[in-house]
Amino acid sequence: MSSWRSLVLRIGENCSEYGGNTDYKDHLETCFGVVRRELLHSSDDILPFLLECAEQLPHKIPLYATLVGLLNLENEDFVLNIVERIHANLQAALDVGNCNRIRVLMRFLTVLMCSKVLLPSSLIVLFETLLSSAATTVDDEKGNSSWQACADFYITCILSCLPWGGSELVEQVPEEIDRVLVGIQAYLSIRRHISDTGCSAFEYNDERNQDDSQKDFLEDLWDRIQDLSTKGWKADSVPRPHLSFEPQLVSGKSHDFGPLNCPEQPNPPAEVTGITYGIQKHEAELKYPLRMRSLNIFPSSKTEDLQPIDRFVVEEYLLDVLLFLNGCRKECASSMVGLPVSFRYEYLMCETIFSQILLLPQPPFKPIYYTLVIMDLCKALPGAFPSVVAGAVRALFDKIADLDMECRTRLILWFSHHLSNFQFIWPWEEWSYVLDLPKWAPQRVFVQEVLEREVRLSYWDKIKQSVESAPVLEELLPPKSTPNFRYSAEDADQTELSLSAELNGMVKDRLNSREIISWIESQVIPDHGPDITLRVVVQTLLNIGSKSFTHLITVLERYCQVIARICSDQDKQVLLLSEVSYFWRNNAQMTAIAIDRMMGYRLVSNLAIVRWVFLPQNVDQFHVSDRPWEVLRNAVNKTSNRITDLRKEISVLKKSVVSASEASSKAQSYLEDAKSKPTLTLVDGEPVLAENPVKMKRLQSNVDKTKESEVSLRESLEAKEALFARADNEIEELFIFLYKNFKNILAEPLRDTEGTLHPSHEADEMAIDEENSPAAEMDSADERPQKSHPNGKSTRTGYNVGEKEQWCLSTLGYVKALTRQYSSEIWPHIERLDAEVLTEDVHPLVRKAVYSGLHRPADGF
Repeated sequence: MSSWRSLVLRIGENCSEYGGNTDYKDHLETCFGVVRRELLHSSDDILPFLLECAEQLPHKIPLYATLVGLLNLENEDFVLNIVERIHANLQAALDVGNCNRIRVLMRFLTVLMCSKVLLPSSLIVLFETLLSSAATTVDDEKGNSSWQACADFYITCILSCLPWGGSELVEQVPEEIDRVLVGIQAYLSIRRHISDTGCSAFEYNDERNQDDSQKDFLEDLWDRIQDLSTKGWKADSVPRPHLSFEPQLVSGKSHDFGPLNCPEQPNPPAEVTGITYGIQKHEAELKYPLRMRSLNIFPSSKTEDLQPIDRFVVEEYLLDVLLFLNGCRKECASSMVGLPVSFRYEYLMCETIFSQILLLPQPPFKPIYYTLVIMDLCKALPGAFPSVVAGAVRALFDKIADLDMECRTRLILWFSHHLSNFQFIWPWEEWSYVLDLPKWAPQRVFVQEVLEREVRLSYWDKIKQSVESAPVLEELLPPKSTPNFRYSAEDADQTELSLSAELNGMVKDRLNSREIISWIESQVIPDHGPDITLRVVVQTLLNIGSKSFTHLITVLERYCQVIARICSDQDKQVLLLSEVSYFWRNNAQMTAIAIDRMMGYRLVSNLAIVRWVFLPQNVDQFHVSDRPWEVLRNAVNKTSNRITDLRKEISVLKKSVVSASEASSKAQSYLEDAKSKPTLTLVDGEPVLAENPVKMKRLQSNVDKTKESEVSLRESLEAKEALFARADNEIEELFIFLYKNFKNILAEPLRDTEGTLHPSHEADEMAIDEENSPAAEMDSADERPQKSHPNGKSTRTGYNVGEKEQWCLSTLGYVKALTRQYSSEIWPHIERLDAEVLTEDVHPLVRKAVYSGLHRPADGF
């Protein structure tokens, strides 16, 4: 990397504000001197690189803006080109709804204004453009209030700029910025308050549900900005390097920033109903999602010294680093521990990362990314961060009964993976009391599921060794993952045992599927019936493939036709799934893998899997094991992914058809133009007007090729659309069948428990031990106080929710989680779901769970 590129990229990293020990003024002057010299022959390279750095390292924007301000003193044309490029980039981002780019570019423009590069009036015009668009959107007469998510995003962008430039705007254009703030206040008075019940990480019962009175994200940000204004617009978390260069910067020319246009929102539906409103609202929230939902894990004493605006700014820094440095985790961790703030923020950093892991409906990145970041932060801050992470785990564990079911699953997956990176070391003796709790208690189930996932990541004996400090927890370990082959027992049916041995010999002799099918149809089914035949074949093939995952896949691929022949209807497929579950009852992972592969080979349908999941023996496990839910999630996910893939393929094909059509029209136009304009050619030595046969043949060939390509693409598009229609109908039937089953199995238990359904809640704050601990180990709990349960019992000695109540709570939680996860697939079929499932006879709590998952108000609006 050339020296100027390195200086620009690493700007400020050795400064005291960013964790170094040098003065940022000297660093900026050095960088400015090098870049100024390079402008003479590398300006075309410097401009895009400088903008890319500012966009992808936004926590350094004050430094980049100051650098641009210094360059403005030497080369106004170059800086004018930067402003024009930002204008073009911001307009393009607004047009497509690129939220992150809009937000970062607006912050950059704000700090450029502070560095005298941009006229303050230009920034005000930009704010008022967004404010006007937002106000119009939520206006019931002129706009489309279902797209409030977009309007809220625009207002959030304006407010989030003020910590970086509020003081300069108040000083230079006080009346204009007051007008903007008054406009925002007016907007807040007419917008709808956002209820977060469907996407909150924590569940609350009716008595403690204060969601309607709590501030939503935008209202909370507005309060933070109000607090900032009362303190003179000074935020400790925002570096202001331009102040050191203010005497020079004021002599530079401030540039104008041209007007921008906000895209128009879709028109409201012709007939506004709860469904049409909800569909458009869902589309808007997908395009303009909330970036973060605060997760207050620690007591306020851990962050009480932070000003409200500083918490917001540091969260912005951390989220930006996680977003833009996701391809380089070590750089990400390094930047996260070197933010330009003068106070400690380990607790806030931990809360921010966990807020992303548990973000609903889904986090920006796969959970593995956050696992790696936390691991690197533990290594970067070995004396502080591991104990903070341990405190977060303990706090979440104490409130696990209130945690959303999907968040519980994510926390289990993260925690088990995290421990696998630190030799599975954890003070399990702290949680040994869970064995005294009922088997359905969420804390006990959490420990049980974590241990089961750890066994998947290691091996049984290793995990048993890791809980030596709490040997009683060995009871919660899953059984050793040995196959449960029906015909290895002494009391096995001799007839079936003989058939299994014969089939085993045929497989060893490498007989093909056709020969085995012939044997089954001629000798086994006539004498023993289809059920025994299925049991023998499935048990034997699974036993042959039980040595490893690879063996299983090989057997399924080689003999899938055999299984398909004996499982021709849904009843037989359910029986097949039962045999798989019986064979792998000691290994939940292999059960899930085998069923998932069988669905992939179309040996079982998604409806058969749903039927199997809702068999009584599986329903009884809904509140004590993730095993049936994992199989159900895999089945729905595979069906949903097929829809998603087809939708992407159709989108690409449509663009290709348009391009092919344009190419065909252009080729035809060239041909007709050539026919209408004959050229001079020599005939017997005399020039005459005639068509050039070589040229005409080439043009005609091009027309034929482009038409053929267009026809081929249109046929492919029609075929994909037919597949999509079939897949869409399949997923519709799946969801209708799934929710009917939920409705049926919940009906009687909810009637029996009506009036008693309320999860336990922790009333007091968690005490976090701040003792130093090694990176791999977490802080000790020896001095950690036992907390009181609302019912007067210690959380270490009892759980006050009955089994039937817990079963209802868990099942309703999963209903909401599944609905939320697949809401995009459910909304197109909501009318049928309302007509066939969410009818008047459905229990209100079932309807509430589905509505919460869809983020659909109970009154329709």
